[in-house]
This record gives sequence, C-alpha cells and structure tokens, in this order.
Amino acid sequence: MTTVVTTRDSLFESVQLGQHSLKNRIFLPPLTRSRSTQPGNIANDLMADYYRQRTGAGFMVTEGTQIEPRGQGYAWTPGIHSKEQIEGWKKVTQAVHEEGGIIFAQLWHVGRVSHTSLQPDGGAPVAPSAIRATAVKSFIETAPGQGDLADPSEPRALSTSEVKELVALYAQAARNAMEAGFDGVELHCANGYLVNQFISEHTNQRTDEYGGSLENRLRFLKEIVEAVSDEVGKDKVGVRFAPLFESTDELRVYLGLVESKPYETYIEAIKLLNNAGIAYLSLAEADWDDAPDLPETFYQGAREHFDGRILYAGKYTPEKAMRILDAGYGDLFGFGRPFIANPDLPERIRQNQLLNEVDPATMYGGTEKGYTDYPVHL
Repeated sequence: MTTVVTTRDSLFESVQLGQHSLKNRIFLPPLTRSRSTQPGNIANDLMADYYRQRTGAGFMVTEGTQIEPRGQGYAWTPGIHSKEQIEGWKKVTQAVHEEGGIIFAQLWHVGRVSHTSLQPDGGAPVAPSAIRATAVKSFIETAPGQGDLADPSEPRALSTSEVKELVALYAQAARNAMEAGFDGVELHCANGYLVNQFISEHTNQRTDEYGGSLENRLRFLKEIVEAVSDEVGKDKVGVRFAPLFESTDELRVYLGLVESKPYETYIEAIKLLNNAGIAYLSLAEADWDDAPDLPETFYQGAREHFDGRILYAGKYTPEKAMRILDAGYGDLFGFGRPFIANPDLPERIRQNQLLNEVDPATMYGGTEKGYTDYPVHL
C-alpha cells in the first residue's frame, strides 16, 4: 500500500470552490479590523488597499459585515445595508478583482452581543431570548476615533414575525453584496452571534417554531440559507460555524456556546447545509494558546456528511493544514493573524520564510499603521 505524504506544494494546488477555480488552498478568513469610514460604517480606499495586498490567497472572506443597523456590536465595523455602504464595498471588490482575487462578503448580525449606544435610537439589542451576554464585551465609541470595551446591554426577545423579517434582511444583504461586486457570501453562524444564539440551547429559550427541539433551533439557520441561496445561487454561499467540545471558563463557553451534545448539534446542522447544496462549510477552531483540536470523530463526521468544500481556520500552521488535507478532512485552510502581519503570506509559506509579528496595539481601529504598512519580503 502506498502512503501519500502531503508537502507544502499540496497547499498550492488549484481547487474548485463553487464556480471558482482557486489558485491555492490558502484563504484569508474573516478578521475584524474596524477601519470603516464614519459616520455610516462605510468601506473605503484604505480597506481596498488592505484586501488588494492579500490577493495571494486563493480565496478571501471579508471581516464581519453587519446586515442591518441592529446587527452591529463593535465600533467602526462596516455594514452592507445602505447605498453608501454598497458603493464603498465596490472599491474593495474592484481592487481585489484587478489582482485576479476572489472575495466573499461575510454577512453578520451580533444579536445580543451589542450595546445600546450602537443600536438605532439607543434601543435594546435583539436576540432569540432576553438573556444577557456575559463574559464578553462590546466595543463602543467614547469620542470621535476613540473607543472602549463595554458590557453588552440587556437584549429583548424577537417576536416570531421579527425573526421572519430578519430572514428577509439576510436575503437583502446578500443581494446588496452581489450589487457591490462580491463573488459570493458567507453566513456568520459562529462565535456566539445571532444565528449561533438561535442554535444554542443556552441562549434560545423560545417556545415558538424557532425554539425547543434541535430541529426548531436550527430553523432560523435553515431559512436564512434557503433565502440567501435563492437570492444569489447556492454555489455562491458558505456558512461558518465554531463548534466547541470543551470549555474551561465562561469566555470559552461564549465563544462556541458549548452544547450538552455538541456532536449531535453540529452534525445535524451540517446535514442541513449539505441538503441545501451550498458551496462550502467553514469551521473555525478554538485559537487560544492551549486550545484543543476538534475531536477526530468530528473531523470524520463533518467530511462524511458534507459533500462541498470544507474550510478550516484557527491557529493553523502549514503543518496542521497538511495533516488535515492528507487525512481528507479539509480542502482550504485559513491563516488569520499571520495574514494580518504578512500580506504576502502564501509566498512566505511556499518558501518557508520567516513571518512578521502582529502588532496587537493596531489590531482594531486606527489608520494604515498596523493595517497596510506591514513589510512585504519579496
């Protein structure tokens, strides 16, 4: 029997994603950078430069982009619900396409992880149930260009009709993304935000058709996927989850909302996505220093139940990517923080070069410093 050993060259194979032929298996995952133009949360020329610099990736996903004003939980994050925002994103997609890149917009709604100062008319954040988020912070503007962390405000529960209106807002945001020139959309269903809040038994205490059983808790996800697929085509849709199987503190429970039966919860969700026929499933693994890998049984289960491309990210190294690729569990691999500090990351990986270190002080908000001024080696 011949044993196939994956090398770094395998990360630079062409791979098909929906209707797109990607030049390599490396992707830029969604990374909040909070550089949008104010007022209005509008994508701008600086953001266009940032994404243009990283078109060495086979595929890129934008930072989380709120689908409506209530979807914002952090200062200066961009939206895709106004005409001005659509026009701003056109600068980004044009810059990326000029370099031959492929980019999807990540559609985002934070749900309960917000603060009244970020909400229209200072209202309460919306959520499946009126359960306040703990062990997490929102980021609010305290003065022009200045911000600080704040505890999320008490949310209010959405009515059944409002949930259905949100499904339509996701479809509208997807339509806006295509108008802005994106190649597709990714639905942010991870990290304790709105869709994750509907899925989770911890945050969804509803008694209508969207709560109770796992089937009901997955209904919001199902309806969004169907509505967005109808709008843009299922081959232009991806979904991101962040399943966790262990938790050692409240923050980690928040990040993945660890369920009593995480394998059952996420495998059923993955089966739902497979039935919908979407292009890809993106799995964000835990990325703190001592974070465990996903259980081998979950890697196997995800691959068994999903026929499209599977993307992985979360403190990945080329070596881990090659191991997952060699096992047949994944197809594309995201490198987040390294891509922030290394615009030419794919080539550095190819040549096994040293990487620039990320400046944590410039991660969120600010100017070109720590954003578009990292040195390129080649």
